Amino acid sequence: MHHQLVARLLLLPALAITLQAAVSLPTGNSAAVPAEVAGPAKAAMEAFQAGRHAKAVELALPLAEQGNADALYLLGFAHESGQGAEASKDKALDYYRKAAAGKSKDAVYRMSFILLASDKEEERDQARQALETAAKDDPAVAARILGEAYLRGLLSPAADPDKAVFWWKRAADAGDVLSVLLIARFYEGQFGFPELKDTKEALANYGKAAGLGNAGAMAALGSRLLSGEEKSRDEKKGREWLKKAIVAKEYTAYLALGDYEENVKKDLKAALAEYERGKDAGQVDCMLRTADFYLEGKGVEKDPERGNALLRKAAEAGNPVANLRVAAQLLSKEKPDATDLLTGYGHLLASANGNLSEAQNELGLLYLSGKLGIADSPGGVAWLTRAAQGGNAQAQNNLATLYERGIGGVPKNLENAGQLYSLAANQGHGAATLALARLVNDGVGTKANPVKAWALATLAVERGDKEAEKLVKEITGKLDDKQRAEAVKELENIKSGKPAKKDDAKKDPSKPAAKDPSKPAAKDATKPKTK
Repeated sequence: MHHQLVARLLLLPALAITLQAAVSLPTGNSAAVPAEVAGPAKAAMEAFQAGRHAKAVELALPLAEQGNADALYLLGFAHESGQGAEASKDKALDYYRKAAAGKSKDAVYRMSFILLASDKEEERDQARQALETAAKDDPAVAARILGEAYLRGLLSPAADPDKAVFWWKRAADAGDVLSVLLIARFYEGQFGFPELKDTKEALANYGKAAGLGNAGAMAALGSRLLSGEEKSRDEKKGREWLKKAIVAKEYTAYLALGDYEENVKKDLKAALAEYERGKDAGQVDCMLRTADFYLEGKGVEKDPERGNALLRKAAEAGNPVANLRVAAQLLSKEKPDATDLLTGYGHLLASANGNLSEAQNELGLLYLSGKLGIADSPGGVAWLTRAAQGGNAQAQNNLATLYERGIGGVPKNLENAGQLYSLAANQGHGAATLALARLVNDGVGTKANPVKAWALATLAVERGDKEAEKLVKEITGKLDDKQRAEAVKELENIKSGKPAKKDDAKKDPSKPAAKDPSKPAAKDATKPKTK
């Protein structure tokens, strides 16, 4: 059947030179029924693909009653996606289970994806059992999914890198190139676990995937041989692999060549030449690099007009960074007109939908500002929440401010504010560190502690927040010699990452929260706008 194709579409995006930095199991409607199916369910499948979902379900029902696995799978997908049938997890699982019993491997995978996303341990364990059974006959896909699930801690109390690599190696031995790439990324440290980083092993696996004909792996290997750890560099081999990648139409190889010339060889003209070749081949990141060279006059005479034209072209091609920069140009004008606002908003929305957290933060602020004609507090909070969940420190600080003051349509919640300030401060955000110092100094949500407050305010100054200097002076004047010595020691402890005393950590907003308060906040906000 078609299970190999479906599972690939469900599980991982295309792997290129920029290889994703996290494993992402599928959710929602990330799959579709196959376009080509032989047998009795062919007409139903074709109707579904053509968008005639209700008709497809009508055709599939009598076949499903006869036990046809393809029809059962289609009905499961219809209920999972809500296309042509009631959206229902339970009904989707029921049909997928019946289809799986009829030897539909696609059904096994869809069923497993739903169960792995469950909050119930017993359902996730059902997914494990189904996948382990499938791995006996189809290790290339089932074992890869098991590896991802173990890495994310879905099948164990915490992330289990050893089991992840074990299953990926099973899949790789069965010829699954994506699993070979996952192993390479793992040993490169892209998934964390720095203690298990092994550059030699990573390169070996990139080489294995490249040798199997994967163009993305060719580009990745060439890039690392040119610009990776100095001890592992090999210019000749690196260029050879990148040349092979280009022949295979993997044009991120031009980006790797340009980066090598720019950052390692320090030859800006040669770098621009490579970026230009990539740009001409339609490689979007190369467009952006070329735009920067013309805007900044790097290796070429400054040409703002040409640079901005390329920047807009990269934005039109969907590059989130380019969209954000075009939006910034339009929205930061001293007096933007209606066209500037509308066009800038469109680029900012495109960037935010491209999952760039900086753009999501800016879009949230734009909604709250009312510059689009009317303030949209729910939309603004939703975008700030999304950016905060993505780890953007500025968004965490902005959202914390809303909770602290009870503005922007969110209820005042000092606990959430303190936790969000902590998340941002842990990333070195100066203003958030100062906000924590204020809360601790004033005893908001915790017992007043001028010693800790001085340490936090001083840290905020070191992080570049000038306003913190005033608070440091204010607190310093109230401390005796013993407290000042304790404050200096406290600052050292914070910098070294030493944990607070057990009693102090109970309600101390300066310590990381066990749960990210930006996540429940999203439940109270409307979904981000998409138009």
